[in-house]
Amino acid sequence: MKQQRLGRTELLVTPMAYAGVVSMNETPATAAAFVDHAVANGINYFDIAPSYGNAEEHTGPALRRHRDRIYLACKSSERSAIGMKRELLASLRRLRTDYFDVYQLHALSTQEDLDILFGEGGGMETIAWARQEGLIRFVGCSLHSEEIGLEACRRYDFDTILFPMNWALGLNCSWGRRIAEVCRASDKGLLAMKTLAWRLWREGEPRVYPKSWCRPIFDNDRLALLAMKYGFQMGAQILIPPGNFDSSNLMWKLLEEAQKPLTDEEFSYLRHEAGAVRDEMIFTPGI
Repeated sequence: MKQQRLGRTELLVTPMAYAGVVSMNETPATAAAFVDHAVANGINYFDIAPSYGNAEEHTGPALRRHRDRIYLACKSSERSAIGMKRELLASLRRLRTDYFDVYQLHALSTQEDLDILFGEGGGMETIAWARQEGLIRFVGCSLHSEEIGLEACRRYDFDTILFPMNWALGLNCSWGRRIAEVCRASDKGLLAMKTLAWRLWREGEPRVYPKSWCRPIFDNDRLALLAMKYGFQMGAQILIPPGNFDSSNLMWKLLEEAQKPLTDEEFSYLRHEAGAVRDEMIFTPGI
């Protein structure tokens, strides 16, 4: 699989990641099989978090076998220095590694998140300590708000940004364009999540993939392909698939074609589909 540079980290990464949530609530044997399958297919970037239930425990033994051939990214939802240090050390232990290639502040959404993280006794103190100790190589953040993400980038020069580069949000209200520009201007690695998210689940709708809090595209290959193209066109070097094995396989199947630019006709189709879910988008526009 073709590799590309993840911004200024200079990590040569595959354009699709292994999403650690895929391993959540699976048996250790199944989780190991998923990891081995991903590595066998050339995927070298693995993204996981302690908030993904038992995913770290079930994934760690398999990852250890491949550690010298992969990049491992983890996250922390803790905001205090004490809490983040405890979570970081626990993740290192469960994932059976001495360091993370990328460590991310997880799901930044509110001004309070930033005030605690960057205040006295906040998590950024642990980030500085861990980097000095060699426990993390690069620092990133994952975002659930564009405005908070932009403010976070003003406060700290992150190496990577993990953002919902979702076609419906982008085409309906330009969500994500300013984050994409920040990444281009400062050579940050850009990872796109929620590219294969369609809309919110509807009341009474069968939740085919219960680990996904929003409805992934699983029954429209053309829309899935164009949604992936949109993520790459916004500047992403890596796409993160939804948290189920079927979606990972779908993304893998479409990956080569998805790296080609959107045509005018494809863009029109995508815009039409975005309009159809304007009132069901996965995040609230303007925040």
